[in-house]
Amino acid sequence: MRAGVFFSLLLLSLTSFVAAESKQSAPPFTLPKLVGEGTYSLSQFRGQVVYLDFWASWCGPCRQSLPLLNELYGELHKQGFEILAVNLDEDKASGLDFLSEVPVSYPTLYDVNGTTPNAYGLRGMPTSYLIDRNGFMRAVHMGFKPSDMKEIRAQVISLLNEKTL
Repeated sequence: MRAGVFFSLLLLSLTSFVAAESKQSAPPFTLPKLVGEGTYSLSQFRGQVVYLDFWASWCGPCRQSLPLLNELYGELHKQGFEILAVNLDEDKASGLDFLSEVPVSYPTLYDVNGTTPNAYGLRGMPTSYLIDRNGFMRAVHMGFKPSDMKEIRAQVISLLNEKTL
């Protein structure tokens, strides 16, 4: 087994939620919707707390994380919380099939070129970035297990309670 493959598998088995470098702006992006027509840009969500989640149909932990994130979205969306889920499947049909089995209420996007994960320095799947109301990355969450939701929820609520600049 190549070292890179081993490292990627190791990342999948671990989860971590770490603070991002202080006051690092989240890279901007505009991506097409996975379902329906049109696009979303990160800049549309300035003033909201954004959980930017990179996922794929082949990612086992994503099957658990998407429904749990959907519950959190339902609970906190009216307080200024948004989830943007970026699908990284090579073909759009795989992402659409996944969502037919695991539907979510929050926006799902599709990055056919892979430019957004590169801009964010994505190193494993799933990986999510917590972005504050001012557009700064505040935490990175790599991997997923259901027990992580307690910490994710606490981080989101903390950012929802912060004042904007």
